[in-house]
Amino acid sequence: MPEAATLPTRKDEAWRYSDVSALEGTAPDTFEAWEDVHVAEGESWRDLIVLDDADGLTMRRLRIKLENGARAELAALVAGGQLGRLEVVVSLSEGAHFELGGITLGGGETTREIVTRLAHEKPGATSNQTVRSVHWGKGTGNFLGRIDVVRDAQKTDAAQSFKGLLLEKGASVNSVPQLEIFADDVQCAHGASVGQLDESARFYMAARGLPPETIRRLLVQAFIGDATRELADETTREMLLEKALDKLEERGA
Repeated sequence: MPEAATLPTRKDEAWRYSDVSALEGTAPDTFEAWEDVHVAEGESWRDLIVLDDADGLTMRRLRIKLENGARAELAALVAGGQLGRLEVVVSLSEGAHFELGGITLGGGETTREIVTRLAHEKPGATSNQTVRSVHWGKGTGNFLGRIDVVRDAQKTDAAQSFKGLLLEKGASVNSVPQLEIFADDVQCAHGASVGQLDESARFYMAARGLPPETIRRLLVQAFIGDATRELADETTREMLLEKALDKLEERGA
């Protein structure tokens, strides 16, 4: 069978909105390359991932296992590649917590996406995912987030928040939240919205003499800053926001 037949296609749920044409020439075993992270009972782990290579496919895949009472905090910026993609699979034991602050940026005809799957496997675990996307030109931003809560995972508290900001008419974003819940004493919430820059805020700041470029920068900064608010580590928050703003500055967004 040709190698191309084993590559992901848009028939695969996790690749529904992706740019599968960017996978041409990619070795199929690329999609078996996972980075495994094990966080022991009561321990904490955090990381900042920045995907900003210029061309082709830029992808990272993480599998994170959280033992009882463990905490993982992931800050992520996807701002590179014709197709930039971060995949995260997390399994949570009793009392564990997973926090994601994610940002996708892109213009031209690029696709930048974050794909997550969280398995709440034991009682009392919590998770929170906050993703903000800013796109322009014909750029596309995607967030596909699945949460599975097994029957015994009572007292689960899981939340997702996605917002997309379109700086130009040709850009688009897609959000696909999926919840599969078999426990009955849980709190699971998700929210998604897409819009353009707040015209009333732009008018307010323009009336006070701020130039259009400054207004746009301030509004975009406030928007993506939401993705960092729930990250516990102040240094990580600052680094994620700084790197995102640097990328926007480089691209003149």
